[in-house]
Amino acid sequence: MKLIQANERGTRSIAVTDQHFETLKKYSLLKNLVDSNGFIDEGVLEKLQLNLRSLLESASAQEQHSLMSLAFDVIFNLNMKAFGLHQLILAYVEWEKNNPEETCE
Repeated sequence: MKLIQANERGTRSIAVTDQHFETLKKYSLLKNLVDSNGFIDEGVLEKLQLNLRSLLESASAQEQHSLMSLAFDVIFNLNMKAFGLHQLILAYVEWEKNNPEETCE
């Protein structure tokens, strides 16, 4: 489990598990998320939330479990803001380096 800082002051954090990272990888939720300008703002977070909602609507019952866990625990967490999303992306990149060939179920 990894705690990501959710705000600039460091007073709020969000717990992200390996299962959350695996779900992000399986559905390529962070791929092409950030625009060419490279800024992560509230619009990028909203785009991710909309993509996740769309996946949830079309997912089977088995797939919904991991997507719902990611949605409630991380993406739609009350503390999640643009800064937290930036920290999530950095944590994901680090996790992916440490788990390059891990198979998603």
